[in-house]
Amino acid sequence: MSCQFSMTPVIWRVTFPKSSGVTHPNRRHRPPRPRPPALCSNQVIAMAPPPPTLFCSECGRSTPADDLARFGDRLVCIECKAGYAQKLREGVSVAGAVKFAGFWIRFVASLIDGIILFVVGSILQFTVLGRQAANPFPDPNHPEAHLAESLGILGIAFLLSTVVSAVYEAVFVARLGATPGKMALSLKVVRPGGGPVSLGRAFGRYFAKVLSTFTLGIGYIIAGFDSEKRAMHDMICDTRVIQIR
Repeated sequence: MSCQFSMTPVIWRVTFPKSSGVTHPNRRHRPPRPRPPALCSNQVIAMAPPPPTLFCSECGRSTPADDLARFGDRLVCIECKAGYAQKLREGVSVAGAVKFAGFWIRFVASLIDGIILFVVGSILQFTVLGRQAANPFPDPNHPEAHLAESLGILGIAFLLSTVVSAVYEAVFVARLGATPGKMALSLKVVRPGGGPVSLGRAFGRYFAKVLSTFTLGIGYIIAGFDSEKRAMHDMICDTRVIQIR
């Protein structure tokens, strides 16, 4: 009598129902993703950027954009809104409502800015070039012997002066609406509707002023004869200079 035994292995499988909280031993556990904290209404308002500051076309005062009413291409503050609307109903011309800055007051503002730029530019040139900033010709008796060196020094000095002047003009006009010289005399550089000047337009306005200089000053003088007191660089960049008080 012979006996035969089967050696077939027995495999036990353990399954877990989906509804249970048990995790398969070979399955990698993934922690739940954290949810962003909920923001209350006052936090959302606090995180919102402040409205840009524009200028009233009537009185020239700086005013938040939300407090200005638009009439065509003009922006008018709440205090001037009723009077301006009345002028429109009566057909009164409003082209001269804003007080534009004339030639002489802008000339004085340019003198103030020129003094500031001279001091700042001199300090920067002496910092970069040292004593050569004051005397770019090492041998005054024989300047041709160091001509290339002297021209290089003059070129660097001119480049530094241009960069400082352009940044000074563009940043102040774009951020504050006026350079320190204009701020001292309550002047603002604005767009035709009273809006602010962008940084790119402010840079372009500076280099347009260079063109006004190349015309032997005629580009500046025409501001005294224009109805909106625009110089040549204002006409090129579509800007206005107004008095805010």
